[in-house]
Amino acid sequence: MEQMNETKLATNPTPKQRDNLSIPLAIVFSGILIAGAILFIDKGAAQVAAGAQAPAKNQVGADTQEATPDQLAVKPDDHVLGNPDANVLIVEYTDAQCPFCQRFHQTMLQVMNNYGKTGQVAWIYRHFPLDQIHPYARKGAEGLECAYDQGGNTAFWKMEDKLFAVDTTSIAPEVLPKFAAAIGLDVEKFNTCLSTGKFAARVERDYQQGINIGVRGTPYTIVWNKTTGKQMAINGAYPYDNVKTVLGLVTASAQNPKAANQ
Repeated sequence: MEQMNETKLATNPTPKQRDNLSIPLAIVFSGILIAGAILFIDKGAAQVAAGAQAPAKNQVGADTQEATPDQLAVKPDDHVLGNPDANVLIVEYTDAQCPFCQRFHQTMLQVMNNYGKTGQVAWIYRHFPLDQIHPYARKGAEGLECAYDQGGNTAFWKMEDKLFAVDTTSIAPEVLPKFAAAIGLDVEKFNTCLSTGKFAARVERDYQQGINIGVRGTPYTIVWNKTTGKQMAINGAYPYDNVKTVLGLVTASAQNPKAANQ
């Protein structure tokens, strides 16, 4: 099973070893690590599918204690799809160039189609650009903010759909104006906004808050019941059924949407 999210981890190159046994030993050791990772991911996914809570933090369905209500609550400049006053918030930290985020975006669209229409949940999008591995992610995030600046929440989500409808390597800054034009924005104003870094601090705010609550990779999502305070994490691009299970664990009322198209 492939890794389901992308992480911000800096690594240093390993020096060459003179011992001829170093290469085969390294291969064997790497194989053990990969096998262990596969077993770990499969076990976590199976637990959620069965409605069980994963035993450790930062797995699918794990309790999260890092985020406070103030950190999860909807802010005036947050990007919300669905009812901002919904009792259940799905707060996603994401990266505009992350292929796993692209995959999870489709899952979240399905979640909102089934739960958002009834006003039960709201999806909050927050930026977490992984600069070390995604050189276009930060400007992509700023481009989303520039779209919001011109056209509000509607333009933001249209721009997000554009970014995630193409190969994520194709969102270089020079391409972003084409997406802006495609959704009806003033390209000259968009270019000025992007080139001046008007929303660089806004993107960095989301990123720093993500760091503070323990986000290390993308996508990273917290499902929060505002009434009970219950919150559970989804660490990775898990499919709809897994997210549905987490919603059911966080709040029973979200498990059986009245108008869900399931």
